[in-house]
Amino acid sequence: MDVVLLSRLQFGLTTIYHFFFVPLTIGLTLMVAIMETMYVRKKDASYQRMAKFWGKLLLINFAMGVVTGIVQEFQFGMNWSSYSRFVGDIFGAPLAIEALFAFFLESTFLGIWIFGWDKLKPALHAACMWIVAIASSVSAFWILLANSFMQNPVGYVMNNGRAEMESFLALLTNEHLLHQYPHVITGAWATAGFFVLGISAINLLGGKQKDLFRKSMKFAAVFALVGSLLVAMVGHAQGQHLVEEQPMKMAAAEALWHTEDPAGFAVIAAIDEENGENTFEFVIPKMLSFMVYNSFEGEVKGIHDIQADMTAKYGEGDYIPPVTVCFWSFRAMVGAGGLMIVLALAALVLTRKENGIQNGLLLKAMGLGIALPYIANSAGWILAEMGRQPWIVYGLQTVYEGVSASVSGTEVLISLIGFAAVYTVLAVVDVYLLAKFGVKDVAISDEAAVKEV
Repeated sequence: MDVVLLSRLQFGLTTIYHFFFVPLTIGLTLMVAIMETMYVRKKDASYQRMAKFWGKLLLINFAMGVVTGIVQEFQFGMNWSSYSRFVGDIFGAPLAIEALFAFFLESTFLGIWIFGWDKLKPALHAACMWIVAIASSVSAFWILLANSFMQNPVGYVMNNGRAEMESFLALLTNEHLLHQYPHVITGAWATAGFFVLGISAINLLGGKQKDLFRKSMKFAAVFALVGSLLVAMVGHAQGQHLVEEQPMKMAAAEALWHTEDPAGFAVIAAIDEENGENTFEFVIPKMLSFMVYNSFEGEVKGIHDIQADMTAKYGEGDYIPPVTVCFWSFRAMVGAGGLMIVLALAALVLTRKENGIQNGLLLKAMGLGIALPYIANSAGWILAEMGRQPWIVYGLQTVYEGVSASVSGTEVLISLIGFAAVYTVLAVVDVYLLAKFGVKDVAISDEAAVKEV
């Protein structure tokens, strides 16, 4: 039993599951804050109903995110202690700031928001959710700062075999972070937009609280479209940056084995990793050069040439990541993102029409569309982390060097099975709670809801 493989599987499982909840929390806190602000400004009770309803689902999501997030920190000490010792001087600072400042601020004011409906003035109560929204985005910043160091190490000095912080400012201005953070935040907005669109559509199909969910859909359609367009734009810029920062990752994402000028974009490919070639591919000529340089001319280095460059720089070794995984995860991310733009645009157009929301086919599509941002988010992170292999800290430490030396394969396997079982139970509980409070418990009349408010 390979300790490294099992440790990677365990961290991948827990991280992807945790990230199901992170973008929705970031995006939904902002949406609820805007809804409640609209209530304060317009004195329209329907916006208060919206804030209460979506705030309830936010709380379920937030609780799940907290539970699954705690596990991440334990794994650094258990499965990746060599990595923690190597980079702890740098990695520990942003994680501590995130926990002691951003997360505490977020959870404290969320608690005030929950219990303050009848105790605080409306404007002050809305301000609490704005603080939660800002704190959740700040929390993401510190986590991504730590991850960006793993992708592009800056502001450090090597001392006794450890990476130690030399410049905190360099960490804050890491070019990878400046591209990655907007990508994650705009993706969170799109995730929240599609979540609200989908839940609203499901309830409208059931004929429940039509006024509430019509208004929610109109609100979410704008949010989903803006988020989807922005995430595509900043993602494109990030991809162009990665060609310079991590050329092997982008070459693997395109299954580009040989350097080309101009380079074509492979829409699909049958990849033979053992022989380092594609046995079949459908290529759009010059398109990859255009994606990289905004020009139909330009050299894009292939995997074999980059492998030779890295061997010369770092010594003998296999620096090629799993190409098949990178290639198809990139296409899953882009494909899901493209569908999100189309569906959000259709929702925006039809929700502006008098009878548009009565379109059953559109409502069903939006219900299924809840899955699209989760597919895009997960595929994007798989590419980001798998495309960095074999490095755990790019150019400084490999994954094999970062794993705990004293942990056995049997121990990791037992914990992996345990986490998988617990997370399966949590997934069932999460779906049940969202279904209960997001669909089943809203089967009351519009008049009764107004009286409740």
